[in-house]
Amino acid sequence: MNNFGTKAEIVLNHGHFQVKTPGDFVECSITGEKITLENLKYWNVELQEVYASPDVALNRYKELNGHNK
Repeated sequence: MNNFGTKAEIVLNHGHFQVKTPGDFVECSITGEKITLENLKYWNVELQEVYASPDVALNRYKELNGHNK
């Protein structure tokens, strides 16, 4: 079982993120899944949302842009 430790607070930028409050993980904005900072790869800068996987990110993109699944 993963021991995620403490939740981090981050600011998302294009191509990188800044750690505002140190921690070990963030939570997916859609699923609530914990994502270690080392594995954080998908996010939306404008909405400041993080996503657990490319599928979650794509589904969110479709939702925001009026595309049906």
